[in-house]
Amino acid sequence: MTARDWTADRESVFDRDAFTCRHCETVGDDATALRLSPVGDVPREGTVHESALVTVCADCFETLETAPATPSATAETLFHRVRETTRLQGATISDVATFASLSTSLPATLESACDDGTEVDSDAVSNYRRTRRDVLLAIAIVDAHLEELAALEPAVAPDVRPSLEAFTETATALQSRLVEAVELSETVVSALERCHGCFDSLEGQTCSTCGLEACETAAWHHPGESIAFDRLFGTINETLQDASETTDTLTDRATALATQLTAEL
Repeated sequence: MTARDWTADRESVFDRDAFTCRHCETVGDDATALRLSPVGDVPREGTVHESALVTVCADCFETLETAPATPSATAETLFHRVRETTRLQGATISDVATFASLSTSLPATLESACDDGTEVDSDAVSNYRRTRRDVLLAIAIVDAHLEELAALEPAVAPDVRPSLEAFTETATALQSRLVEAVELSETVVSALERCHGCFDSLEGQTCSTCGLEACETAAWHHPGESIAFDRLFGTINETLQDASETTDTLTDRATALATQLTAEL
């Protein structure tokens, strides 16, 4: 992605995020030390809405935007990179579960506001938007680390390569499950006729505020056209359970790889 029309949103996004990187929490002394990064789908043309932009530091921006090189793959370097990737992905699993829990609570939140004749609590909206941005950023950061590990594969010792490939394959499969859980959670919001990005009211398939296309909800309609939220929630839970089971396999493969690498240190 290029900067496009992000300049119109820079100061408001930095201020919203307290001039702090949303990934590593580095505080920027001024806007020159910070960058904007898009999360999730964004329209191909026009201004990128602030709900799809996050503040990141220069180092995190480089991680996200720079194609991985093929550095020397010493056992020590590989060990530390695998450990860091595992740590980040573990935190991301927790982030996704939090986002799923938040999304599945929204139908009751909106129903309560409707019954009271009031607007949806602005804190609840801000919380949804912030949590979505953070979880999408976390997924993108892990993706970048996995790409770096994949770039290392040709340079590692032949006896280590199968273990590294098994680790990255399982970690990538876990990422797919996490992305699926996020997309299902976003579908809950579209089913409420809200934009899954900015949370504004949705009329039609395209959000008039941020330009996002609504998530497809047809698969979750009852015959009477109401949304089968119980079935959607069940599928989200099943997806998270699948992710948990994949995590068990990943732990075993990370341990096996770490044992090999430790023996070579």
